Amino acid sequence: MALKGHGVEDLIQFGKELSRRSGEKALSFYGKGERLVKFDEGLITEAELHLREFFRDQLRGNFPEHQIFQNDNRESEDYTHEGKRYLWIYDPLDGVANFQAGIPIWGISLALFENFWPIFGMFYMPATGDFFSAMAGDKAFRGNDEIRISPQETVNDESLLLTYSRFHQHYIPKFPGKIRNMGCTAAHICYVAMGRAEAAVIGNESYGDIAAAWIIVQAAGGKIYRMDGTEFFLGEDPDGQGKREQLLVSSPHTYEQIRNCLKKI
Repeated sequence: MALKGHGVEDLIQFGKELSRRSGEKALSFYGKGERLVKFDEGLITEAELHLREFFRDQLRGNFPEHQIFQNDNRESEDYTHEGKRYLWIYDPLDGVANFQAGIPIWGISLALFENFWPIFGMFYMPATGDFFSAMAGDKAFRGNDEIRISPQETVNDESLLLTYSRFHQHYIPKFPGKIRNMGCTAAHICYVAMGRAEAAVIGNESYGDIAAAWIIVQAAGGKIYRMDGTEFFLGEDPDGQGKREQLLVSSPHTYEQIRNCLKKI
């Protein structure tokens, strides 16, 4: 890559190309987990290190003053008009169990913030070719097609709720429709954004895990809520030091009904 511009369009193009090239590199590791073990931690570690190093090298080569969000800590908390005002949040592998097992629901998240305000988010699923993206406060897309959350104002027996792996250890659900776990948080959020699922329950994810998908679902008309009914805003706990909690992704029209279907154990 040889992008040296600093306009938003330059940054978007850089992000898209970087996401796709990261995907190409990730596919060289995809599905190659050791079959005799339940989870091949060695493969995941190698793949993540390789992808993070690639991202860091490309960013420093093109935008050396920009910051990278790492290990739930910002490099700077200062408001600035210099290049350091840009913060990239990169998650090389969301859905690692699927990735190492050869199941195609996994992806690469990339978000850009400017002085703590979101600019855009992207989520690329290399094995399926799905590319979700959105400018903050604008429209959300899957590829070139605009996406929106489900227009339903109530849930029924055909509605779909996506959950995390230990959901049934924490909740007694009375949801009238189908409950599924597809093993990838960002994909779950994007499926809500495109109206394929009415809602998703997120379990204990970090700031970096959901940054890109949060921007996408907001642009598609959805929200992320705490279980007490208040809206979740990504920038409230940027250091990840506060209490992590379950969150609910849904339409504003159906949030209350879905929340009332979830009884905490």
